[in-house]
Amino acid sequence: MRRIGPALLLVFLPALLIPNPGWAATDVTVSELLQDPAAFEGRTMSVVGELVGDYGFRRDGWAWSQLNGDSYATAPLLEGGALSGSNAGIGIRAPAHVIRALDPPGDYHHRGPLVRATGTWRYHDEDRGGETYLDVTSIEVLRSGAELSEGLNPVVAGVGAFLVVIALWLGYRSRKRSTG
Repeated sequence: MRRIGPALLLVFLPALLIPNPGWAATDVTVSELLQDPAAFEGRTMSVVGELVGDYGFRRDGWAWSQLNGDSYATAPLLEGGALSGSNAGIGIRAPAHVIRALDPPGDYHHRGPLVRATGTWRYHDEDRGGETYLDVTSIEVLRSGAELSEGLNPVVAGVGAFLVVIALWLGYRSRKRSTG
């Protein structure tokens, strides 16, 4: 029985010594980062948000994207979310192979993947031309991306049809007057 303790210590000690970037990460919101970005310089953190816009793949093996952490990231308008201010996001830089494995970013017709991005906050990074961004080491997908469908708004369709009828009628009258 006494030999099991040292044996277990030898088995689990290496796992404790291997650094895991997620262990030291603090959960920070996009809003907190934008309020005082300089205060977070060099800190390891996790930020939750929706990847939106585009994935900018670079030749150096990295990719850039926008991580929106506003209320629309978790409750898009087309899924019943309420209007609640403007979009708020941060730039992220992640290994290209990590980004390639994700669903497409959000746009007008797609909800992008909701992720927890963990990395180091870089404020006015001189090596990147003064960019401020999250230098991502890992991404956890919390919700997959999906296609969004707005559907047909009957009021808008009715007004549109009415305006087309008026335009056709005005065109007909104008033509009739000029020929007759």
